[in-house]
Amino acid sequence: MEIKKIMVALAFTKNAQAIFDYAAGFAEKFSSEIVAISVINSRDVEAIESVATMGYNIDSEHYTEDIKKERNELLEGIIKNSKFPKEKVKTVYKIGNPTDEILSAIVDESIDMIVLGVKGHTNLEHVFIGSVADKIFRKSPIPVVSFRPEGHANKLLKRIKKYT
Repeated sequence: MEIKKIMVALAFTKNAQAIFDYAAGFAEKFSSEIVAISVINSRDVEAIESVATMGYNIDSEHYTEDIKKERNELLEGIIKNSKFPKEKVKTVYKIGNPTDEILSAIVDESIDMIVLGVKGHTNLEHVFIGSVADKIFRKSPIPVVSFRPEGHANKLLKRIKKYT
């Protein structure tokens, strides 16, 4: 199996640099391109629109443009810190349901493999609707590689050793 394009899904959490570096490691080994995707959750946009109807001077279009600009600046820094060639990185921004948008982009961009973290911003969301990572693992038509920070892996190993 040839891996020409690797998608890295970034929520710009504290592990964003490590997740990108992990994907870049695979991309270097396979001489692949990286497609970095960031999804602005449509629920956030709808919340901004709701606040605007209350008379506040805010609109969803400016909100999404500001978020894209902020995330683009963060991604530029991440790419620079990774030493991965910038010309081999394509950035995709979507607005919608994160799971649906990532799955759609996998098809649209002809992605061969995806790298993502196992946890986004909150644990509370997972309790109510399940995590984006869980849904991608279940529905992805391509191989999914999960990134786990060192501390997380060590905690899991300690738990496993308790039961063995």
